[in-house]
Amino acid sequence: MPEIDEVSAFGQPSPPESPAGQAVALSSGNALFNKYELGKLLGCGAFAKVYHGRDIESGQSVAVKVINKNRLNDNVNLMGNIKREISIMSRLRHPYIVKLLEVMATRTKIYFVLEFVKGGELFAKVAKGRFSEDLSRKYFQQLISAVSYCHSRGVFHRDLKPENMLVDENGDLKVSDFGLSAITEQVRPDGLLHTLCGTPAYVAPEILTRRGYDGARIDVWSCGVVLFVLTAGFLPFNDPNLMNMYRKIYKGEFRCPKWMSPDLKRFLSRLLDTNPNTRITINEIEHDPWFSKGYTQLKCHETEDLCNVVKEEQDRKLLDLNAFDIISFSSGLDLSGLFQEKHRPAEFVERFTAEEQPEKVIEKVEEVVNAEHGGVRLRRKKDCGLELDGHNGNYVVQLEVYRLTDNLVVVEVKREPGDVDMFSDLWKDKIRPLIVRQPEQQVAGD
Repeated sequence: MPEIDEVSAFGQPSPPESPAGQAVALSSGNALFNKYELGKLLGCGAFAKVYHGRDIESGQSVAVKVINKNRLNDNVNLMGNIKREISIMSRLRHPYIVKLLEVMATRTKIYFVLEFVKGGELFAKVAKGRFSEDLSRKYFQQLISAVSYCHSRGVFHRDLKPENMLVDENGDLKVSDFGLSAITEQVRPDGLLHTLCGTPAYVAPEILTRRGYDGARIDVWSCGVVLFVLTAGFLPFNDPNLMNMYRKIYKGEFRCPKWMSPDLKRFLSRLLDTNPNTRITINEIEHDPWFSKGYTQLKCHETEDLCNVVKEEQDRKLLDLNAFDIISFSSGLDLSGLFQEKHRPAEFVERFTAEEQPEKVIEKVEEVVNAEHGGVRLRRKKDCGLELDGHNGNYVVQLEVYRLTDNLVVVEVKREPGDVDMFSDLWKDKIRPLIVRQPEQQVAGD
């Protein structure tokens, strides 16, 4: 089936992008694909905007994510992750997971029609004050139900946090944003995943070691951080200095507030066990005394019946997906993962771990740069850092090394605006391989 032309899809050229909070002027006469009216802008990211929408035929509220294809054309890795997200969301049908209802496309845009969750982010609610243990238990039980379902279907979320959880009008949880998710097909021969991804405060310690990790076990860790936030009102691992926060995570240094019950404190210690091999599993969670209070587990047939109800319609939509070769976008997607600052352009900052002593990293960089004759000047900085001034000031690079553990460091490289291409070859071909000592996997995929 050919893609629909932008003009014929709307009956007229697309309206201009609307500023935050304003509605897109689409009446039933020129609605999106003659099916959906778009209203208030709910949120926006680097590649997508999300609007409130209304199904003209049923009157049902939906969320419509609008993605600009042109911004994705130069990023093959991003497109691959987005396609994988569609595949993942299309296979998930669970009461506590946001549903993907439909996908449509024009020459320049892709439209994802999602279940509209009226209550907003869970984060916004807990930001007003910590929850009682009973309310926290309810949300945590629903979260574990959703996560267990995902794992049973070979899906690992990898970015669980209150910002990626919504609350509907009935007060029930809905897990969203599967942009960083992985599937079992991505597991390497060693049985592990290897992509560095997640949100720093919620990431499991084994991800920091760069040796591979079990997708199910890192989801359990993130669930533990979520439960702590709900009941305490603050993060278990937090520090203005990012490296200090990583050290606390790696060592499992956190303290439960005095108002937590002994059973909850014990439960959290098992969820936030830094050893993934002894960390509590989903099955063990469901039998824990604190967790199981009032817990009614969804029966397999209940979920399967739900799947069967939507199967015929979903199959039809998947045919449309394949016809368009569609790609999606999640507002939570951050391809640079754990070691990327969101407020800086991706090409200007990079972080990665290396098994080396800080001083040795500095010596290796100096060795490479001094062997070059490209007019690169070096200046040592305090606390294991270097400033590289290259090609008559055409670029300035700041390199700093932070000790994470006795034999593990985080190398941070910041490139100032300028001719970064002149530095890229030197960095990619000579400096970085010498530090890492073996090829790094691209952040975009396992």
